[in-house]
Amino acid sequence: MALAILQIGTLWQRELVRFLRQRSRVIGAFLQPLVFWLLLGIGLNASFHPAGLPRGVSYVEYFYPGVIALVLLFTAIFATISTVEDRKTGFLQGVLVAPISRWSVVMSQALGGTTLALMQGVIFLCLAPLAGIALSASAVLLAIVMMALVGFALTNIGLIIAWRIQSTQGFHAIMNLILIPIWLLSGAFFPASGAPGWLQCTMRLDPLTYGMAALRQSLYLANPSAVGSLPALAASAAITLGFALVTYLAAIGVAYRAAAA
Repeated sequence: MALAILQIGTLWQRELVRFLRQRSRVIGAFLQPLVFWLLLGIGLNASFHPAGLPRGVSYVEYFYPGVIALVLLFTAIFATISTVEDRKTGFLQGVLVAPISRWSVVMSQALGGTTLALMQGVIFLCLAPLAGIALSASAVLLAIVMMALVGFALTNIGLIIAWRIQSTQGFHAIMNLILIPIWLLSGAFFPASGAPGWLQCTMRLDPLTYGMAALRQSLYLANPSAVGSLPALAASAAITLGFALVTYLAAIGVAYRAAAA
C-alpha cells in the first residue's frame, strides 16, 4: 500500500506540474467559463427568465453554480488530454510496462485532474458575492466537497475517452459531444422544473443533474428556499458519489483493455 501511495503521488505530482506549466490551458480552463458567465449571464439577465426559476433569483445568480460546473468540466477536458499526448510521446507505454498497477495509474490521473479542477473551482467560488450569493464557512466546505466529487467524475469520463482515442482532435470532438450536453441537461443552464415533460425525464437520467443540485444546495445552505425544486441534498450527494465511483471503475476497465491491446 505504501508503494502504491508513492506511485500515485509521483504521477499525481507530474500531472499538476505539467498542467500548471502550460499557461494556455490554465487560462483557457478558467477564462472560458468566466466569459460564458459574463456574456450569457449578464446578457440574458434582463430578458431571459426561464420557467421554474426561483422567485427573487436573477439569471446571473442562477447561472453562477452552473458556471462552476463548467469550470470543472473544462479543466477535466484540458487535464485528461495529456493521456493522449503521453501515448504519442511514449511515456504512457513506459508507465504501462513498469511494475505499477493500472488502478494506481488511473487514480493518479483522476486525482491530478480533480485537484486542478478543484483549484480553479475554489478560485471561481471567490466570485460568489458578485453573483449575489453570501457564503458561510459550512457552505464553502460543503461546496468544495461536492466540487471534488463532480470534478473526479468528469475527469474519469475524460480518461475513459482518452485511453481509447489516438488523436487530440478526436478527443476534443468526442468530449464536446458528450460533456457539453451532459452539462446543459444538468440544470446548470435552465431549471428542470420549467422544462417540458420529456426533457425533465432526460434531465433526471443525467447523473450530473444530481451533482449540480447538490452543489447548488451547498451554496445556498443558509437560504434553501432560493434553490427552487431540487432533489434532496443527501440523495443528490449519494448519487454523485456513486457516479464518481462508477466512472472510476469504468476508467480502470478501459485502461486494462487498452494496455492489453
